[in-house]
Amino acid sequence: MAEAAAALLERAARQDAALDELRALRVALQAVPPAALRARLGEHHLGALFALLGVNDREQVSACVSILERLLQALDPVYVIQNLREELQKGLFHPDDSVKILTIAQVGRIVEDSDAVTEILNSPELLRQIINCIGGEKIAVAKEAIKSLSRIAQTQDGLEALFVSSLLSDLKNVMATSDVVRYRVYELIVEISSVSAESLNYCAKSGLISELLGELTGDDVLVRATCIEMVTSLAHIPHGRQYLAQQGVIDKISNIILGAESDPFSSFYLPGFVKFFGNLAVVDSPQQICERYPVFMEKVFEMAESQDPTMIGVAVDTLGILGSNVEGKQVLQKTRSRFQNLLSKIGHQAKNAPTELRLRCLDAISSLLYLPPDQQTEDLLRMTESWFTSLSSQPLELFRSISTQPFPDLHCGALRVFTAIANQPWAQKLMLDSPGFVEYVVDRSVEPDKASKDAKYELVKALVNSKTIAEIFGNQYYLRLRAYLQEGPYYVKAVSTTAVEGAE
Repeated sequence: MAEAAAALLERAARQDAALDELRALRVALQAVPPAALRARLGEHHLGALFALLGVNDREQVSACVSILERLLQALDPVYVIQNLREELQKGLFHPDDSVKILTIAQVGRIVEDSDAVTEILNSPELLRQIINCIGGEKIAVAKEAIKSLSRIAQTQDGLEALFVSSLLSDLKNVMATSDVVRYRVYELIVEISSVSAESLNYCAKSGLISELLGELTGDDVLVRATCIEMVTSLAHIPHGRQYLAQQGVIDKISNIILGAESDPFSSFYLPGFVKFFGNLAVVDSPQQICERYPVFMEKVFEMAESQDPTMIGVAVDTLGILGSNVEGKQVLQKTRSRFQNLLSKIGHQAKNAPTELRLRCLDAISSLLYLPPDQQTEDLLRMTESWFTSLSSQPLELFRSISTQPFPDLHCGALRVFTAIANQPWAQKLMLDSPGFVEYVVDRSVEPDKASKDAKYELVKALVNSKTIAEIFGNQYYLRLRAYLQEGPYYVKAVSTTAVEGAE
């Protein structure tokens, strides 16, 4: 196979390979190991293939791109940048997006190599054109450009090249192309800033983070909605949170939520602002965030109690995030009856709302009710039990009825609720006292697809791994569950048949 590929490569290098031969070469290369390719590749082969990209024939271009992808992967990044710099440069100007993506992806490979990255940093024209690719029409090209530039910024020299040279002007110029392109550059800046405090410092000095934060608190409600997602990403990293706090951004977001009452367009950006605080609470401290910014909790409850399905969905997601750890659960518990009443509404939505909202409710319920084994104090167990009973007059039957519906997503969502409470003694007693429940758990015939089988298996695993299960369920049921666990999620019982003499 290597010999055949080599022969086809030679024909391509002489630029007399027909399209059929290029197709054959593409197939042949799939079976040739990289080491065998490296041994046979010469600069003239690759240069010729790049030259074949210069025709106005989409099929030939597509075949050449596939071949080059395979060949370039077999080469050392230093070799590629030293010998094919001009070809890469031309590739960035090619009218076919697949050629641009191929070229930018190679630059991404090169910058990950400590020996090769210097060559790229000494090629400002190449970097300038990659920056311009952020402004391309095709999102795939822009994404590849963002990925490569983000990799370049992983080093001190890369940060210097992007932010302390004329390339910063190119970055700002491409931002002026359109709103969409401006957001792409912000996306790049947030990605770079997230790497380290030093990276964030470079981005801050460039003035681009200030521009992003200025738009966040500006008057355009649609821009706010887009920018808050990026700022939320920044808040996930400790040095990002510190920067946002120092700039007074968190206080400003809190004030905007406070003023949302009088803004008829607040529904555009409010969900993103509330999610921001939900995420902030989990990565920081739910208690401190909720005490310092009481408007956040109040707004979550208001949204959850409203009649607007969009607002209810965001509130339910946020409550699920907030209640995903014990500190957050305790913050919610302090609101007493208001949260208990809200749980009743969430239970009602889980049963009656449109499918998407039902799924979000089920996920939030799972998050709120789960308690890690090492945190199962008597008080916390009492709390989760009271929350569970607040969901419905017969909560176990509610989720069981959802789990028997012929919709895989809902079915799995209900199983995840059972899995969340499976290691808590009060829930195990409820399960045992519910007629036919344990039989349902060990019945494999009710799981129609892989996702359902996996979800059921997680439930069985949670039950078997609980310290109290053998005592509460008794030996007979415990052994059946353990056998299920040992057999795995996809076990099928063999059906034996007896041959009868003379039967057809």
